[in-house]
Amino acid sequence: MRFGAYTPTSNHYDIPALVSLAQDTEAAGWDGFFIWDNLMATFDGTNVLADTTVALTAIAISTRRVRFGAIVTALPRRRPWKFAKETATLDQISQGRLVVGVGLGGTWDFLPFGEETDERVRGAVLDEGLEVVTALWSGSAIDHEGEHFTLTGARIAPKPRQRPRIPIWVAGYWPGTRPFRRAARWDGVAPLRSDHAFSGLTPDELRSCVDYVQRHRSTPDPLEVVHFQTAREPSGSLIRDYARAGATWWLESTFPPEEDLAKFRERVRAGPPGLGAAD
Repeated sequence: MRFGAYTPTSNHYDIPALVSLAQDTEAAGWDGFFIWDNLMATFDGTNVLADTTVALTAIAISTRRVRFGAIVTALPRRRPWKFAKETATLDQISQGRLVVGVGLGGTWDFLPFGEETDERVRGAVLDEGLEVVTALWSGSAIDHEGEHFTLTGARIAPKPRQRPRIPIWVAGYWPGTRPFRRAARWDGVAPLRSDHAFSGLTPDELRSCVDYVQRHRSTPDPLEVVHFQTAREPSGSLIRDYARAGATWWLESTFPPEEDLAKFRERVRAGPPGLGAAD
């Protein structure tokens, strides 16, 4: 099990605060630092949000060891070639530490801009977008003619540092089917409860989710499995339950209306929970 922090990018979580938190995370021995990717939704009424790519760039150049990335980027509202270029650059300047998290995104970031809100269409755009992004990451010239995107001799350089490519984690609401069949084709899964967007699954629910993804998986490569944890002071037995259920990443998460920045910073500076924690 690896441990990371997962933070919003809203209101007090501006770019200087995110950089400071990322450095605190690294200093305290965590393995990763991950952020939201929203355009509109702050869930605290402020509508003040840091830009995700700018924030990730600042995090990349101010840390040296931790994995980092956005969970999740709504790729259907991004141009995949621009996203491929941004992520390849982030992977280069961070010496190969980027993780790409993707999903359909919330309608709150689509409606105000007249973007497509139909989930089936967005799912098709996401799948084709991932095909385009990963092809561009190869560094070769790409020809692609699909339902949503057309590329002719398109090439980006430099390509990402990681081989065979930057890992892709797919998020979705459990129970469900399409997001998790999609996750089976990539490198990781980040499931959330369908009845609460900021709560992770129970160990039994996570086990069912992992079993479903593995049944649809056609590669023997390891699958990263993310558990989002918002409860305070988890016991060692709870951490072991999640590890047995298949979790490989434990992300300590915060929700601004319920916990302020100062309190979350205390949790980060205390370091990751240990498997030897008191039961």
